[in-house]
Amino acid sequence: MKFTAKQIAEVLNGEIVGDSSIEVDKLSKIEEGTKGSLTFLSNLKYKNYLYTTKASIVIVSKDFEPEKMVSITMIKVIDAYQSFAKLLEFYNQVKLNKSGIEEPNFISKSATIGENPYIGAFVYIGNKAVLGNNVKIYPNVFIGENVIIKDNTTIFAGAKIYSETEIGAFCTIHSGAVVGSDGFGFAPTDEGTYHKIPQIGNVIIEDYVEIGAGTTIDRATLGSTILRKGVKLDNLIQVAHNVEIGENTVIAALTALAGSAKIGKNCMIGGQVGIMGHITIGDNVKIQAQSGVIKGLKNYKVVQGSPAIEYNNFFKSYIHFKNFPKIAEQINKLEKEIQELKVRYE
Repeated sequence: MKFTAKQIAEVLNGEIVGDSSIEVDKLSKIEEGTKGSLTFLSNLKYKNYLYTTKASIVIVSKDFEPEKMVSITMIKVIDAYQSFAKLLEFYNQVKLNKSGIEEPNFISKSATIGENPYIGAFVYIGNKAVLGNNVKIYPNVFIGENVIIKDNTTIFAGAKIYSETEIGAFCTIHSGAVVGSDGFGFAPTDEGTYHKIPQIGNVIIEDYVEIGAGTTIDRATLGSTILRKGVKLDNLIQVAHNVEIGENTVIAALTALAGSAKIGKNCMIGGQVGIMGHITIGDNVKIQAQSGVIKGLKNYKVVQGSPAIEYNNFFKSYIHFKNFPKIAEQINKLEKEIQELKVRYE
């Protein structure tokens, strides 16, 4: 899809310097611009690329004045970076604005589909599932029985939504995510084997939640696994049964939350973090990457390490840790000197 400089300037409320009719159909970095692409300049250390880029249109801030002649069409805005971000969002909305029902697919006769859906090829929608308005379901998605998906939610190709799951409005679930699979519940027997405990709860995802590709969210043993409004999960995260994640908490890739852990709101959790089950993390907590959290944390704590300790204490301890070989050598030397003194004065 092509856009003219005039159309883009209208979206951004910008001023055109150059050819208002020039068209673009792709986005690029300023140093990698090609004919027909749109780029931006916000960091002035890249300004020299303005004179060499092959891009057709560049977004710049209103107070920017080139030091020499430029052939590229400029659109001047209040803030180049924010305007480009706005344009990316607009571009993405246009690109993903699909509608209609593709064939083949299976949609249960007892399912309810709202207005203006997009249902891709090879989608399965089970009995009594309910999809709201403007829901987009990409190809090869499985939606189980009694699933509820509210308005304006998008589920990308290959995701699996197990039965009884409830998903709010304006959510995004990326490819390969699995929502509502069984929690890891097994009881040891006298014979040394394990007996599976039925997992009969569900998963509840509130509005404006985003779930990354390959992330898995287990259904509760009883009750619900809950992701509150505004939660953002990266790719390849494991959320175990009966976990609750508070509003607007963000979690980076490869993190694992064990069963019944409770995470507060507005938390930031780095990649490769492990959180023990049945503990409570307060609000506004920050957990640095690769930390292992084995006990509850109060509001506003910042921790790192495994087991995780206060962030500042971790770095003080690390200074000594990395010097352990030298410290051990000094201790051995002192012990030897003490032993020699003992022998001398005995």
